[in-house]
Amino acid sequence: MTEVKVVNHGFEESALKLEPLTFWEGVAMIIGTDIGSGVLALAYGARNAGWPILTFWLIITAIFTTVSMFYTVETTLRTNKPLQISGLAEKYLGQGGSWLLFAAVAVNSVGCLIAYTTGSGRILSSFLGLPPIIGSLIFFVPSTIVVWLGLRATGRAEKGITVCMGVMMVVLIGASLLSENFSTANLTSYNWYYGIPVFNLTIFAYISQYLVPELTRGFAASGKIHTMPRSIMTGRIFSFLLFAGIPMAAIGLQGKENVSQVVTIAWGEALGQWAFLTANLFALCAMITSFWTIGETLLTNIVDRLKFPDEHNSKYRIIALCLVIIPPFALAYSGMVGFVDALFYSGSFAGVVMSILPIPMLKRARIMGDREPEWTCGSCFHPFMQTMIVILFGGAALYAILQTLGYLPAGW
Repeated sequence: MTEVKVVNHGFEESALKLEPLTFWEGVAMIIGTDIGSGVLALAYGARNAGWPILTFWLIITAIFTTVSMFYTVETTLRTNKPLQISGLAEKYLGQGGSWLLFAAVAVNSVGCLIAYTTGSGRILSSFLGLPPIIGSLIFFVPSTIVVWLGLRATGRAEKGITVCMGVMMVVLIGASLLSENFSTANLTSYNWYYGIPVFNLTIFAYISQYLVPELTRGFAASGKIHTMPRSIMTGRIFSFLLFAGIPMAAIGLQGKENVSQVVTIAWGEALGQWAFLTANLFALCAMITSFWTIGETLLTNIVDRLKFPDEHNSKYRIIALCLVIIPPFALAYSGMVGFVDALFYSGSFAGVVMSILPIPMLKRARIMGDREPEWTCGSCFHPFMQTMIVILFGGAALYAILQTLGYLPAGW
């Protein structure tokens, strides 16, 4: 029998390599994944329901998606090979579960990348006076380069850009609150008739279970696995502040009637030319940081699911990268999918799969796992928490189906 080569902190060799991440690089990757197209669509998607309902769903979704992420964390730590989420599903749930999770990752990722393609095209078109498709091509060049370079490059790039994003948002939200046109009355109205679809958008904004195996690879390589859950929670707190703060500033300043699908366009115009430039620079940064993490995780899921021998083999990496970038660009300019609708439907499907399937995965991993985990979920894996996740995310998917069939109202 051939002896298995064991590398780095008790994890075995696989097609996916261990590349070190620091605590704050992990935080930045969480924020960068969360703060993408979702944050740009929340104000528009919640304008009829109202900001209080949006904030309520942001809190609920943050709690339960983070708990679901912790299930995935423990599952990765009970598995001796670095695997992506679809590979974990294959190990613990079989081929059916694996393909279902891979489809969820692909649908969510392509939905994101469609939104980044159209959003970046609109913003660069307004900046430079270029056709939107040319603006999208300009956006794709630096985005694709970082994805090609891999996990370590993604973590470093995320950390630098995320700090800049935070500074820009503090300035813009502060300017909005101090503006004479800001009205708290715009923020107090709400209507639950339009409230449930907002939950689907918040699911999309927070869904990042597919990032956990990347973080495990990074924290295992740096020998700091115990800090990973704290890194996830820290990132989630910053994400919530931005998710709630940006719609608050935009709706409070403009009123719900004037919010644009890509929030920074009309919001920036309302504050003046400097703010228009700053807000849309933030939007581009938000889309590019999210593109990096989502593109990287989709690429490694393709490597894992299609059984490519090595993620750094140039031939296979080119194939995987083409599968990442070509479909969303083609769909974005096909006219088939709108910006907010792309987020709503991909969030509905991917959210229910990626939030619920980690429950049976962890149950099986606790029976079939092949290593002792450095960290466990503890009381987060209580049956009450599992039941709430199934009810909330299953209900969101059911609502999306009934809305599509015309039985329930759309939110925007």
